[in-house]
Formats: sequence, C-alpha cells, structure tokens
Amino acid sequence: MSSIDARIAELGITLPQAAAPVASYVAAVEIGGLLYISGQVSFKDGGLMTGRLGDDRDLDYGVDAARQCGLMLVAQMKAALGSLDRVERIVKLGAFVSSADGFTDQPKVANGASDLMVAIFGDAGKHTRSAVGVPVLPLGAAVEIDAIVAVRPA
Repeated sequence: MSSIDARIAELGITLPQAAAPVASYVAAVEIGGLLYISGQVSFKDGGLMTGRLGDDRDLDYGVDAARQCGLMLVAQMKAALGSLDRVERIVKLGAFVSSADGFTDQPKVANGASDLMVAIFGDAGKHTRSAVGVPVLPLGAAVEIDAIVAVRPA
C-alpha cells in the first residue's frame, strides 16, 4: 500500500471507481511532468448530485458536491498514474459551480475539494484555484472540477 493510500485509509475515505468519459475526450493526459484531468462531476451514493446553488441547493450541498468531485479527481489520478505516490503537487483546481443569480459563494463551495486535497496530500495538496459560477453544467451537475497535477516520473 502506498503512503498516500495509507493516508486515505486513515481518513476513512473510500475512493470511487474512476468514471469513464461521457463524450469525445479522455479522462486524463500526462505530458511534460503534468497530469491534466478533465472536469469531474459530483456523484454520491451512485447518483449525480444535481441542481443550482442559491436556487434549489444550498451551500452545504455545494461543498459536499465539490468534495465528491475531489474524490473522483483523486480516483482519476490513481487510475492514470498507477500510484498516488507519483503525485508531486496539486498545481491547480478549476471549479465550476452551477449558480443562481446572486449566489456568490463559489469559493466556499470549491473549498470542499481544496480541503480534501490538503487532507490527503498535505502541503503537496495546496494549490492555485479558480472558482466560477455558471448557469448550467453538463447533465445538470451542481459542481464540476478539473485539475492540473505535477507528477514524479514512473
């Protein structure tokens, strides 16, 4: 078991199965010491977390949805790299939050994923980030997050 896998177990986290792409793209591309991960939407208990923050969903729901996106990002890292110990640093997260007019807590929503990265990877989980509100996301998802990860050679 890798040291990151041990940390995940210590936190009581079970990673989901890495989701297959739903359109014409790949889940992750490794090039030049970086792993680019396509946007991951929020699944929980086998279902997609849908809705618009500030409309039919509240901040707590959004934070949980972002955390679920973060778990899927880590699952994609593991699937692409073979071992999470190859993760050198989480470089950037891009959070897209389905938001009603007037909802301005996108950064608080994105903390659901950001805090997870730090919990799992420690200082290497600290990253740059953008968090933006959008009127709608694919499949009606509440949150979608993509990532750039610095990786060690295999």
